Amino acid sequence: MQNFYLTTPIYYVNDQPHLGHAYTTILADVLARYHRAIGDDVFFLTGTDEHGLKVQQAAEARGKTEQEHTDEFVKRFQDLWDRLYISNDDFIRTTQPRHKKVVQHLLQLLHDKGELYVDSYEGLYSVSEERFVTEKEAESGDFKQIERIKEKNWFFKMSSYQERLIDHIHANPQFIQPESRRNEVLGFLRQPLKDLCISRPKSRLKWGIEIPFATEYVTYVWFDALTNYISAIGFSKDEEQFNHWWPANYHLIGKDILTTHAVYWPTMLMAAGIELPQTIYAHGWWMMGKNKMSKSSGNAIKPLDLMDHVGIDPVRYYLMREMVLGSDAVFTPEHFMRRYNADLANDLGNLTNRISKFIWRHFDGRVPPTNPPGDATAQEDLKRFAADVVKRVPQQIYAMKLHEAIESAMQLVRKVNVYLEICQPWKQIKEDPVQAGNTMYQAAEGLRIAAQLLAPVMPSRTDNIRAMIGGAGVDITYLEWGGILPGTRILEPESPFPRLDKLQLEPVSAEKSKTASNGVPTTFEAFEKVDLRVVEIVAAERLHNADSLLRLTVALGDSERQVIAGIAKDYTPESLVGKKVILVANLEVATIRGAASEGMILAVDNDGTFVLATADDPRMKPGSPVG
Repeated sequence: MQNFYLTTPIYYVNDQPHLGHAYTTILADVLARYHRAIGDDVFFLTGTDEHGLKVQQAAEARGKTEQEHTDEFVKRFQDLWDRLYISNDDFIRTTQPRHKKVVQHLLQLLHDKGELYVDSYEGLYSVSEERFVTEKEAESGDFKQIERIKEKNWFFKMSSYQERLIDHIHANPQFIQPESRRNEVLGFLRQPLKDLCISRPKSRLKWGIEIPFATEYVTYVWFDALTNYISAIGFSKDEEQFNHWWPANYHLIGKDILTTHAVYWPTMLMAAGIELPQTIYAHGWWMMGKNKMSKSSGNAIKPLDLMDHVGIDPVRYYLMREMVLGSDAVFTPEHFMRRYNADLANDLGNLTNRISKFIWRHFDGRVPPTNPPGDATAQEDLKRFAADVVKRVPQQIYAMKLHEAIESAMQLVRKVNVYLEICQPWKQIKEDPVQAGNTMYQAAEGLRIAAQLLAPVMPSRTDNIRAMIGGAGVDITYLEWGGILPGTRILEPESPFPRLDKLQLEPVSAEKSKTASNGVPTTFEAFEKVDLRVVEIVAAERLHNADSLLRLTVALGDSERQVIAGIAKDYTPESLVGKKVILVANLEVATIRGAASEGMILAVDNDGTFVLATADDPRMKPGSPVG
């Protein structure tokens, strides 16, 4: 077992989360899940950058304090990450006291070492970007609200570490990846490196972390935001924890913040005497046509636009399958549909249907026993192919070739389909049911292994697939042949990936259609499909590493279910036991922070506080339908 520490950038709290944010975070989540599956000790960090002039101005415009403003806006990221099945171990906020103390400690450390100095500076300042710009940048038209400012500020002696950084990059080819980004940084370092302005006077910016040795200043973004990577794991507070996780295996970033991470951050660490991260990996951009997908360009596709139409796992699959790490990728609705229908609906979905429905119909919904094969060559060929894929995928993951790892798993899916065509169980069942049973067992095993390899990418629907072929009880890390136990009851078959005939990204307007809040027409027929049940909460506990989530066990007549509910901030576990509430009982099983959730508890959002919809009348028995 090895330690594996990876981070995303911390996202600017004022931003509206979009596909660019989601991609980096899903990428980190997939890597974290893969490494957990192979037994590594994983720490996955994400969070938000919450200081700066734009936050200060936005709060003032809303009549809020800066902390009130950030406390509200951070929920947009936290809620989206929960919905996207992000399994982060920590969520760092730069307004948290634990972070502020580390930033001030680092500043004091560098001040005491003589790495910081105060000097007068005059230059052009972009209010919109919150930084000084060159004359050439000002003339480009890319920066707004430019003012000429002359003031004293604190500077970091970054220039004195230029040659040492260049030497480190040459000596450690893996330090900046992919190679094109490494070359880009080396090109940047051919020019003389300037010292870095690290402060803003409080007269111009009050919303920041105060500099401990110059209290009339706050520190600027570089020493605030970048320090999150060490503050979250105990730097200067918990030496044992810090040494356990640092250096980071991967800082995952977009290529637009490469210089800050590959030049500013390493020189800061060098000055402080801290080891550098192992790899800074800068992925490409998602493009709409020829343009970067971003909030400022107006072409950002919100993850919710896709998720509301096709679900979460297909979005995760598409993003991971389509981008070759390091290169840009182009999104079009048409290409999304083609990939979804070809890989998920046709290959994976149809294979799941073929196997599960055959077992359900011909073997009473139980996995048939394995017997001597009718076609030993085809069976052994399938097993050898699966074993080769199981060896290949980890190598592709370590090489950061996730698209290839996904394709390898899909090749196994297609190989199982070929195996069924060779053995033809639909004919065997008429002539030799024992052989048909063996064929279906081997096919189910091949699909189980493929589903487990795809689980880090699609954690929810692969759980459903495994349940539909009898593999739900097999440990997710078990990839040897023979994991499914004959006789296991399978989940009733249903299509895991219904085919898409059209992809509508824009929500239907209220003027065009009377809809529910999620854009689904509120017809009586649609309402009838929702299975609402009275349930009694028989056990409740906090979910590990998720401050807002509770794990509930609910009684539904003569059975029990587990439900993950985001009500931990409004209800204590002990206050819930014995309550009767309303459950949406016919949702597909979701995986939230690694835990299965078999339905959804109804609650009312009362100005940010969740209030459960209860069923207190004693005549309302657990399991009773609502409607």
